[in-house]
Amino acid sequence: WRRLRSCRRRPSLRERTLFIYFRSRQMSTRLRLCSAAILLAPSAGMRLFAPSAGLRLRGFARPLATAAPSMSMADAALPTLEDLTDPREWLEEVEGETQIGWVKEQNADAVARIGEPSDKPLYGRLLEIMESDEKIPYIGRVLNGLYYNFWQDETHVRGIWRRCTLDEYRKEEPAWETALDLDALGAAEGVSWVWGGSTLLDEGPGVRKDRVMVSLSRGGADAKVSREFNLDAKEFVAVGGFELPEAKSQLSYKDRDTLLVGGVFGEGEMTDSGYPRTVYEWRRGTPLSEATKVYEGEKSDVAVSGYAYLDRGHRYELRSRSITFYTSAYEVRRPDGSFSEVPVPEDADIETFADQLLVTLRTAWLGHEAGALLAAPLEPFLDADGDEARRSLLVPLFTPTESCSLEGSSATKSRLVLSVLQDVVNESRFWRYAAGAWSLEQTVRSEGYAVSSFSAVDAEAGDAVWTTTSSYTQPTALSLADAGSPLEQEPLKSLPAFFNADGLKTQQLFATSADGTRVPYFLVSKEGLPLDGSTPTLLYGYGGFEISLTPSYSAGIGAAWLEKGHAYVQANIRGGGEYGPRWHQAALKEKRSKAYEDFEAVARDLISRGVTSPSKLGCQGGSNGGLLTGNMLARPTAGSTLFGAIVCQVPLLDMRRFHKLLAGASWMGEYGDPDTDDWSFLQRYSPYHNLDEATAYPPILVTTSTRDDRVHPGHARKLVSKLLDLGKGPSTFYYENIEGGHGGAANNKQRAFMSTLAYSFLEQTLAGKRKSRRVALAP
Repeated sequence: WRRLRSCRRRPSLRERTLFIYFRSRQMSTRLRLCSAAILLAPSAGMRLFAPSAGLRLRGFARPLATAAPSMSMADAALPTLEDLTDPREWLEEVEGETQIGWVKEQNADAVARIGEPSDKPLYGRLLEIMESDEKIPYIGRVLNGLYYNFWQDETHVRGIWRRCTLDEYRKEEPAWETALDLDALGAAEGVSWVWGGSTLLDEGPGVRKDRVMVSLSRGGADAKVSREFNLDAKEFVAVGGFELPEAKSQLSYKDRDTLLVGGVFGEGEMTDSGYPRTVYEWRRGTPLSEATKVYEGEKSDVAVSGYAYLDRGHRYELRSRSITFYTSAYEVRRPDGSFSEVPVPEDADIETFADQLLVTLRTAWLGHEAGALLAAPLEPFLDADGDEARRSLLVPLFTPTESCSLEGSSATKSRLVLSVLQDVVNESRFWRYAAGAWSLEQTVRSEGYAVSSFSAVDAEAGDAVWTTTSSYTQPTALSLADAGSPLEQEPLKSLPAFFNADGLKTQQLFATSADGTRVPYFLVSKEGLPLDGSTPTLLYGYGGFEISLTPSYSAGIGAAWLEKGHAYVQANIRGGGEYGPRWHQAALKEKRSKAYEDFEAVARDLISRGVTSPSKLGCQGGSNGGLLTGNMLARPTAGSTLFGAIVCQVPLLDMRRFHKLLAGASWMGEYGDPDTDDWSFLQRYSPYHNLDEATAYPPILVTTSTRDDRVHPGHARKLVSKLLDLGKGPSTFYYENIEGGHGGAANNKQRAFMSTLAYSFLEQTLAGKRKSRRVALAP
């Protein structure tokens, strides 16, 4: 994620998804129960306004409701697969007075039955972990010899963007210089600003880097305000500075006086998914309304982007149409100023390295397998006449096998570091590029189930790399090394042991899915675990968007769960990227049930081994993982047969209307289009439509955020409302955070609150007693 934070080109949709995922994990100190640490779709989607009272969000079919409609017993079961009438669409109005009243009532009920999180010792402990000065202050950028870090703690609730020299950073307590204080800014402007990152003006080596576009969101929403910031003066540029209105905008500096920008020109220039459809050039000193349109996509595209950057002395300007979430068309500016299409498969990802084009395949092409990484000289590749000529230029840097896949890459000045998974066990391969040729220098394998990652300190300046190492039980450590000798490391920072890991062990096991596929999973538990089914166990999964789940240190899981003798499991089910594109594609669209069968297979394997039992087994997932856990509630092969508790966070649950709500249309490449024959299979994994009165469901806690403008909170609201109408109130719990965006929380206190709520629910349900009676609230 550090590589993507400092990326000079525009990351692909999938890379932006991964960036949000890992940034969220780091921001919450990997407290995964912080209302969905895994996210569904990229935050680069654009809509002109963020949610606010009286505004109608994209996809809403109803005006602001003034009263909750009455519900007859006959309507309580709706919608069903036979009758798609939805009597709860009124809950899709995000900030209507009646809707927020309903939310507050459910919140109060959940807190009354689970207990006030902030009164529990666990809340204080988790908050202490999140705000600990002993967290690793990861470096996001190196500019003008200064190392930039974004930091949140008890004092800096919203956070500060700060900097120091490398020598200072080496110290146990560096003397930081604050560049931007979000708490002070928010107090001055009366807005709860949440950090949204920065976009750099890079004019090349030898030119001082003094300007960035800083993005800020209200309460953590995807829609952001972007303002030009002077790094030397440590203030926003008041006169003549660029400033973009609140929107899900896409932007890039073309030069000092020109921005490439999209997403701020009204709904008519957005895609059906709510992302930019056009790219404009906006000159400094002119009104935004006078910007010039330079590129345009189709209304049906997911998104359109334009971006310019420097790459090891080479200046690039690219334009891209994301046709679906997994297919794109690219154009690159040639030396004569014209643009040429990049002739690669639509489902390939591209990037550059100096004068090289790097192509990652999702399907086989020119004799190379899906999942391969290829390199070619860009200009000759563009000039080549036909596939055979292009084939001769391609150099394979990675070729997948049945058990080995490419997880990602990071680039330094002269080296490309590949992160590779061998049966979900990490290794890094170091390629060197010199004199127009690639050479594999060495492979570094992690010990046991630890994960070591390498990312450039400053890719334009040299081959220095940050080395990050962690495991489920090993606190994360940060070192400094050179990509030419990566094992010679200078230790810099490390997390303390936030929980007692003595006696804990990690195992990798394999379950057999319904179709015979071997599904790996990691089990973290105490040594000598009694195999009598008595251990409360939390099973975590995601299974979508080609995102891989690998071991990492989780202070929250350790402090709230593992220390109590409970077990934690992470399942590497299909739909993810653990075995490359084939693993992901095995659970796309009509094959989605494979992901759920895999998850159920892991649950059954844990039960058959005696690790746990159905009444002691809980599952948790967020966003696409919320769709997974929603199906664990609704599927007859799961439910109370396998689980004693379910935590379902910022979920996607209504597969009939998901494409009409917020960014949902962009995910049709993953799930399908419910307005076509795809509904014949989508209906099978739409939890909202598959609930019925006769089934006894396990206890479920559903959480979401009012400010989530990626996955609509209506998904969670409607499922919970239906459960209540079906008489499932005693086993149904709901909490909606008023802030937080798709991450579910906007600051550490909210994160600690949401985490404590979820862990307390699991502890009470799987290991103790809980209140089942819904609390009668005063009107």
